[in-house]
Amino acid sequence: MNEPEIQVETSAGNGDEVAVLRSALEAAEQAAAAARDAQLRAMAELDNVRKRAQRDIESAQRFALERFATELLGVRDSLELAAQSAATADAASLAAGQQATLQLLGSAFDRFGVQRIDPAGAPFDPTLHEAVAMQESDAVPPDSVLKVLQSGYQLNGRLLRPARVVVARAPQPGA
Repeated sequence: MNEPEIQVETSAGNGDEVAVLRSALEAAEQAAAAARDAQLRAMAELDNVRKRAQRDIESAQRFALERFATELLGVRDSLELAAQSAATADAASLAAGQQATLQLLGSAFDRFGVQRIDPAGAPFDPTLHEAVAMQESDAVPPDSVLKVLQSGYQLNGRLLRPARVVVARAPQPGA
């Protein structure tokens, strides 16, 4: 902040000098009060911005899954309908309903960046796969995924769950 310049004339007499000094003191006190007021207002504004940002963060955390949950409501509705009609429906219609439900879930995952990791036949990658067993095989090269026991998932490129796999190893000679 710019502080006002205070000029004091000393060529005047003693009485005038005191009046000039009092006037200068009064001007300095007014400038100090104005600066203090501006400082308090700036501090209050900063505090309000901080509180508003904190409320926004809390709200974002609380409702971050709202859109995703809304997408999953259709999947739940489909599953409830299948459960209600399970006693009266034939196997073909139940299978068709399961496929439709899986498609609903898959499209919800796609919209929110959830990608399935299905590494069947691919080389084993410890950053994306969890090996639960090794098995001899001629069907795929050694250190490749032979079987996928449980698919893995990524969220926008970040691993949510690794794929649980059986890894192939070369057959033992003479076995």
